[in-house]
Parts: sequence; C-alpha cells; structure tokens
Amino acid sequence: MTATARETAGRTDDGRYQLSHLAALEAEAIHVLREVAAEFERPVLLFSGGKDSIVMLHLAVRAFRPGPVPFPVLHIDTGHNFPEVLRFRDHLVEQTGVRLHVARVQDDIDAGRVVDQGGSRNPLQTVTLLRALREGRHDAAFGGARRDEEKARAKERVYSFRDELGQWDPRNQRPELWQLFNGRHRPGEHIRAFPLSNWTESDVWAYVGTERIELPELYFAHRRTVFRRDGMLLSAEPPLHPEPGEEVFQATVRFRTVGDVTCTGCVESTATTVDEVLTETALSRLTERGATRADDRISEAGMEDRKREGYF
Repeated sequence: MTATARETAGRTDDGRYQLSHLAALEAEAIHVLREVAAEFERPVLLFSGGKDSIVMLHLAVRAFRPGPVPFPVLHIDTGHNFPEVLRFRDHLVEQTGVRLHVARVQDDIDAGRVVDQGGSRNPLQTVTLLRALREGRHDAAFGGARRDEEKARAKERVYSFRDELGQWDPRNQRPELWQLFNGRHRPGEHIRAFPLSNWTESDVWAYVGTERIELPELYFAHRRTVFRRDGMLLSAEPPLHPEPGEEVFQATVRFRTVGDVTCTGCVESTATTVDEVLTETALSRLTERGATRADDRISEAGMEDRKREGYF
C-alpha cells in the first residue's frame, strides 16, 4: 500500500471527479475536525493510544497543517495501561508537538470520588473524564468511536449532545441531514464529536496501511504470556493476575483493540503486517470489541448504560 488516500481518487467514465472510499472517509473526518474547531471555543481530542485515536490524531495534524493542531489531546489514565501504549503515546506527542493533558483515575480514587473495588477500572473512567472536561472547560470532545464497533455506538450521531451532567440520551438526538451539524449548547453542556463514525475496522486498517501510520507493536503478532478466562485470552501481567486453576502459557497473539489491561483480550494471530491484519479481519466472524473486551460483556445494554452516564 503505497498510494495516499488522495492519490486513489480519480475520474469516472463520464468525466466526473470521484473520491475513492478511503479518500471520502478522510475528507468527511477532516470536515468534522475543522467544523468543531471553528464552532467551539475549547475542544479537546480524547486519546487512548489505540489505533482509532492515533488515526484521528493523524487526521487532525493533516486538517490543520502547516499550522499546529489547535486543541490539546486528553488521555484518561486508568493506571492499568499497557506499557507499550504509554511509550507510544509519549513518542507520538513528541513527534506531532501536540499538547498532552493526562487525567488520572487514581486521583479520583485518592480523593474519594470513586471506589476502586479491584478488577477493571474502565467503569471508573467516566468520573475522571467528566472532571477533566469540567476543569478544562471543554465544550467539545473528539472521540474515536465508530458505529460498527457496538450497538450503542451505532446509535450515536457525529455530533452527540451531552447535558450538564455529561449524560447521553439516545432518544434525544439531533438530525444531521446533508452533513449539517447542530452544535448549539448551553454553558455546562458539551458535544462529543466522532469523526470516524462511518469508518469500519477494515477502513481504519486500510488507512493505516495507505498512510503508513505507525502503531504500537501490540497490534501485530508477538509472543506473549497469556491465560484464558471466560473464553478470552488475557495478558498475564500486573495488575492482572491469573486465578488458581487458570493455566499460564506462551502464545503468538495480537490485540484488535486497546484498553485497560484487566479487561482487554488478545487473539491468536500470525499477522505481522497491515495486509495480513486486513486479511485476518476479513475472515474473522468475531466482532472487534465483542471478542476482546470483557467490559462489554456486562449485559446486553452494558455499553449504552455507561454512555448514558458519560462514558466515551
């Protein structure tokens, strides 16, 4: 994959200029990034260190160059991150020159705003995220969610309204005909903006290959110490510990999505290149999050319930 997304555009037989699929997705995402930057006073880009947020940051750099990205990047740090992701985050921040803000779940635990009951800290992120948005007075937050990931995310608009408590009401959403977005909000309310809404997992990987975007190494096949729990392969590293009876073994695996170490599973894989990942993804019958995110298995409406409270 050597051509850029723009180079894959061309003319139809009747002479009309037509963007390729990837070029159209790129143009749409850049349009959303620029609209939010122009319309809102204090936007911020939510950054997890995962492939979707990395692509979103790449698009932001492209949207505003040769100038700097006009908004900061916010990482909600659970304290249970993969070391590879943190190293890559710092590398990317240095490379792009963006402003990085880190909000730590541990600070909210220490302050008594949330209680750490052990296990995954993913549910605790909501309090930290909403606190960070309040403290930064952010009226818009870019997220890397895609509609193909999960049923609740499929309900989201590109501009997703959040009330003064940071909550989302799936029944109270605004029409977005002809890509006209309504960002009207009162003080204390904000908008979550999703530039990658119409992308799929395969689109993201195709764009990564086309644009030669660097990703953390855990997205590609590597040897790792793992164990099996509830049908998932989990990484046997702190703070996650196997329970009695759970066999620990070495396997060649990769991660399809990145989150808290305690709830993010991997899949057995030999894919070491973008093209191999694309082939593997096309053949898989398992969804990206359903196969590798334990926190999505809480209930049928688990993600929607968390999003109502202010989750990503």
